[in-house]
This record gives sequence, C-alpha cells and structure tokens, in this order.
Amino acid sequence: MAKSFVFSSESVGEGHPDKVADLISDSVLDACLAVDRQSRVACETFVKSNVVVVGGEITIPKLQDKRTGRTKPIEEAINLGQVIRDAIRDIGYVNDDDVFHADSVFINNYLTAQSADIAQGVDARKAEGKKTAEQGAGDQGIMFGYACNETAELMPTPIMFAHRLGRKLTQIRKSGAVAWLRPDAKSQVSVRYEDGRPVEVVNVVISTQHTEDVRHGTIEKYLIENVIKKVIDAKLLTRNTEYLINPTGRFVIGGPQGDSGLTGRKIIVDTYGGWGRHGGGAFSGKDPSKVDRSAAYMGRWVAKTIVAAGLAEHAEIQFAYAIGHPQPVSVHVNTFGTAKPGLSDERITAAVQQVFSFKPADIVAALDLKRPIYRQTTNYGHFGKPGMPWESTTKVAALKAALR
Repeated sequence: MAKSFVFSSESVGEGHPDKVADLISDSVLDACLAVDRQSRVACETFVKSNVVVVGGEITIPKLQDKRTGRTKPIEEAINLGQVIRDAIRDIGYVNDDDVFHADSVFINNYLTAQSADIAQGVDARKAEGKKTAEQGAGDQGIMFGYACNETAELMPTPIMFAHRLGRKLTQIRKSGAVAWLRPDAKSQVSVRYEDGRPVEVVNVVISTQHTEDVRHGTIEKYLIENVIKKVIDAKLLTRNTEYLINPTGRFVIGGPQGDSGLTGRKIIVDTYGGWGRHGGGAFSGKDPSKVDRSAAYMGRWVAKTIVAAGLAEHAEIQFAYAIGHPQPVSVHVNTFGTAKPGLSDERITAAVQQVFSFKPADIVAALDLKRPIYRQTTNYGHFGKPGMPWESTTKVAALKAALR
C-alpha cells in the first residue's frame, strides 16, 4: 500500500430511490418474521415515479394448510400495502407535491412461494440427492467480513464519516429545523492517509434534495456549518478541505420521481465503503437462511472480534458455501501484515474456526437472526451500528484463549 493516498467512500440517504426499495424489502421481511420466525423471504422492490413493484419468493409456514398442502395468500398474514406505505411514510415522502407519495403510490405484487427445490436444500431434513439432513446454505457464494482500528466502531474512516453526514441530514430534516430539506440525499468523503493512518479530509460532497424556494447559497452555508462541521473531526478538517454542496446547483426533483430504485444496488454503501472486499450478494429483503446476508454478518462479527482482541489492526475474513451444504468450503483470514508479532494469518484462521461455527444454522442461532430487526439495518450501513448482534465483542476472550 502506498504511504500517502486519498480514499473516498459514499453513503446515501433514506430517500435515495435504491434505499427506498431496500427499506420496503426489509419492512416486508420484518413483517413476515413478526408473524412467523420460520418465514423464508426473498423480497425485491422496484420503485419509479408513483409505482412500487414487489416480487420474489415468500413462504410463511403458518399459512400452510398441513392437511391439503396448500398455502394461503401472504395477505392473510400481513397487510402488504400497509407495510409498504408505512415504510414510505417513515422516510418522509408525504409532501403535497411529492409524485412518489406514501398514500397514493400504485403497488404491484408479484410475490410467490419459495421454490421447493431450494427449500429442500435449506431445510434441516433428508431429501433425495442431498448429502446431509442438516440445514444447508441457501445458495452458493463467497462472503467477506472486515474490521480495522481506525474508528471507535472499528470501521474505515471514510465510510463512517459519510454515514454520519447522512444521519445528521436526516435528523435535521425530520426534526423540522429547516423546512427546505427533502428525503433524497447523498454524501461522500475523501480522506488522505499517511503511513496507513487518516490525517486529513480532502473534500466533502453533499447532494441533498430541497424545495424550490431555497437559494443554493443558503443550502451551502447551512450544511457546512450545521452538518459537516458537526460530525467530522475538526482536526481532520483543514483550510484546504474542499466543500462541494449540491454541485449541480439544483436538486428539486429527487427520489423515485427523478430516478428508479432497486433493492440491493447499494452493497458497497451497506458494507465498508469499498475499503473491505465484498462477495457481491445484497442483503435487504432476505431472511437469514440466505447466507448472502447472514454469513456477511458473521464475517463482520469474526473480523471485529479479531481487531477488538488486539490481534491485528486490520482483519478481513473470506469464506464460501455450496447450496444445500452445511459447512463452508473455505475459510481464510487476512490481516494485511498488521497481526501482532508472532501471530500468523494461518494461526488466526485456525483459532477462528475453533471459536466460531460457520454452519448456516449455527450462525442464525448464535446471532439470533430470526427476529424482525432488519429495518434497523437498511440505512447508513449494516456495520458499525451499536446494538446489532454482529457488533458484539463477547468472543474476544475465547479467541485470545484459542491462540495461547
């Protein structure tokens, strides 16, 4: 790695079209899990103009008639339309001039039951051609987890600053402190590193949707003083830091009116801002039997435990699955040369496998993932949030002991 470089990460606000889609998908997931913790959910959402389209596969066991084998419609368990409209309302698309409005969007539902072929691979039961009766992974794939000691959250600095800007914007908008802020927004922070440590914020970009009547100068001054300087460490802001506020000059048309949104299009925002690698699978709308989501959470838990234990300054773990198979097909830890003297990546990998179980069923049980907690994850990153189970450091002592 170069001794001096600039690294940038971005975040997006709750009203960004892709995040609107993510929140709807996670809201549907939470509603299903609230009805039945065994629900299988893969809900994809598309939003554009005044239209919401949901599609995918949902199976709620409580809706299945054991006598006939038939499944009742999902609407008999949850009020799908209400769930979707409440999610949009929570974001803030309730203004009189919103084309995309919580009370007037048209909803198209293309949700069906989960494929029986996929279900038999995931279910903890025997099936013809399946080599084990254990619960298997819901799909093949590779997953990554990452942590570093740059911030209190053990996350990379650029992505945490970008998320903090977005949260602050949302807090101000929802408090009513200024009337001209609207839900769609993006933030981006570029940080200069020297010898591996962040030393300066080179530039900050904020684009926020606003009402027609506010001047660009008003927006610029307010956001620099009341957002940027409130959330970014003052010691990293210098007289050379560049502020790019609504650089197009105007952002009145936003949200799904201005652009289409899809579930799962902000996976780098959701994870490590491009600093840690990503396996490619999206999170939102997927129940924890999908290792795209649950195993990525597991990866974060393991990587954070390594760093929190003081075993390395940076830690990345990669592991992979085959559909229907209960064990990962590979596990690898990389500390990028930052491990404590005398510790090799191979030793840490072996200790990790001793302390943590990577079986899909064990991940779900250890992190207690069959709960309606997923709306909390949708915005401003799935990692670095206090209170989420994968942010726990309760395994630090066990991991240290495994290396003695």
